[in-house]
Amino acid sequence: MRCFLLDKDSIINMDPNILLSLINTKLRDEFKDLKDLISTYDLDEKVIVEKLMNIGYKYNESKNQFL
Repeated sequence: MRCFLLDKDSIINMDPNILLSLINTKLRDEFKDLKDLISTYDLDEKVIVEKLMNIGYKYNESKNQFL
């Protein structure tokens, strides 16, 4: 299960609002939690969390979304 937009290089250069939408959609539709998504796509959790934190979003485990 690969997504051409979800790789380490793409995430670094991606607009954070687009990343937010993409990650939240994947979390809602396909993954039980952030760790599952991260391991499936072999991503750097720190990069994603920091990038989304910079625009005011934090991962909410109970909702499985960045809010």
